[in-house]
Amino acid sequence: MFSISEVDTSNSDLALLVSELDAFQSQLYPAESNHCLDFSTVSNEQLRCIIVNDHDGLPAGCGALLFQADGSAEIKRVYIRPEYRGRKLGEQIVSAIESIASERSTRVLRLETGIYQQPAIRLYRRCGYEICDAFPPYAPDPLSIFMYKELT
Repeated sequence: MFSISEVDTSNSDLALLVSELDAFQSQLYPAESNHCLDFSTVSNEQLRCIIVNDHDGLPAGCGALLFQADGSAEIKRVYIRPEYRGRKLGEQIVSAIESIASERSTRVLRLETGIYQQPAIRLYRRCGYEICDAFPPYAPDPLSIFMYKELT
C-alpha cells in the first residue's frame, strides 16, 4: 500500500528523491539538455510537490507541478525509485498532479522529458499526453520530448 501526500520543498525525503533523479539524468544527458528545476528558484505559490511513501513510510517517488503565468502548468520532477517501478506509481503520481491542477482550474499541462526515458514517455502517453513542440522557456532540443494534455 502506498500513500501520496503533498509536501513542502524543504521536505528531506523529497530532497533525497530529487537528488537521485538528478544523478540518474546526469548519466543520460549532457548538462545543457538536463532541464532540472531547482526548487529554490520558484515561489511556494508557483510550485506544488507530492511524495509517494510505501507502507513503511519510506519514500518511493515524487512529482511536482509548476504553475505558469499564462494559466497552464508544467509537470516537473516525476521520479520513482527503481525498486518501486512496475507498480503503477507513475499513473498515481500523474493523477495526483492532475487533481492539483484541476483544483486551480488549470486547463493545460505540459512537460519535458528525455528521449532516453522511454518508460516515462510510455507513462505519459498512457495518461493521455501528446507530443508537441517545445514551449517556453525551452528551445527545441534533439534530446527532449515535449508533451501536453488539455484537462477538462
